[in-house]
Amino acid sequence: MRKFIIRRLLQSIIILFFVAFIIYALMRCLPTSFIEAMARQKSMQPNSKSYEEWMQQLTAMYNMDGGILIGFIRWLGNVIRLDFGDSWRWTIPVTEKFKEVIGLSFIMGVISFFFELIIAIPLGIIAATKQYSKTDYAVSIIALAGISLPTFFFASLLKLVFSVKLGWFELGGVVSRDYPQLDAFGQFLDRANHLVLPIVTLVVISMGSLMRYTRTNMLEVLNADYIRTARAKGLSERKVIYHHAFRNTLIPIVTIVGGSLPGLFSGALITETLFSLPGIGFISYVSEVSGDIPFTMFYLVFLAVLTLLGNLIADILYAVVDPRVRIS
Repeated sequence: MRKFIIRRLLQSIIILFFVAFIIYALMRCLPTSFIEAMARQKSMQPNSKSYEEWMQQLTAMYNMDGGILIGFIRWLGNVIRLDFGDSWRWTIPVTEKFKEVIGLSFIMGVISFFFELIIAIPLGIIAATKQYSKTDYAVSIIALAGISLPTFFFASLLKLVFSVKLGWFELGGVVSRDYPQLDAFGQFLDRANHLVLPIVTLVVISMGSLMRYTRTNMLEVLNADYIRTARAKGLSERKVIYHHAFRNTLIPIVTIVGGSLPGLFSGALITETLFSLPGIGFISYVSEVSGDIPFTMFYLVFLAVLTLLGNLIADILYAVVDPRVRIS
């Protein structure tokens, strides 16, 4: 296992290098950039230099005057020293802006992912064990509704019902106007109140696919020969389902769980925008459309690292979930 982990880490480093180069090349080929917008803005000021002169000056200032390969080597040299530069859009260090907004998205991601697991997996198992029953049809309808509902429609519906009509939750934002006057517990409740609807949106939209995936794999396992043998031996139905069948269903579920790691940090662009939440999803979108190469590079490479790490964790969990899995 140790050799496997070391080999996979080395492979991940090589993959990450090429992924980072591709991302940097794409960023340099964007049709617009923050430098062009800044040069255009400065050239329109009274008694200012021309647009071409500003472009030349700003390009040299931000080390964009070389080719893509030279620029990538310079960027990589700074990254090795953990220097990701300053954000062009937010005018502060990239890592500082990232720390400022990642907490909100991470909290929402972890909470929604937890509820997604404890709701979708049990319902998927129940639907499989009661195939073609009313329960199965009800779970399937819920799952298909979660898969089919657009995020913006469901979030707007929640805001209309629970914020506008009932007034139970705030329409958006992170805190209320009277937040500074509240005590510590009151501030906690105020923040929690603002996050209820966004989290509900994320849970409902994302749990449908996991629910269907669990049901499908559970049905496949329940029809296996060893399940019939276990029942013929007189084992209780509960032990057959949760001890024999569910352990084999966990293998494909582990793949989804490992692949969900980047989602805990990537944020939810549509949800954060609709609820006016300054999370990493919304901030990264604004940075990308503004041509903010330093922040966008950091964010995309960070997601690439999480993706590789999630795949590695999934491979390791295979051996934990199923003893038949052996790594040679």
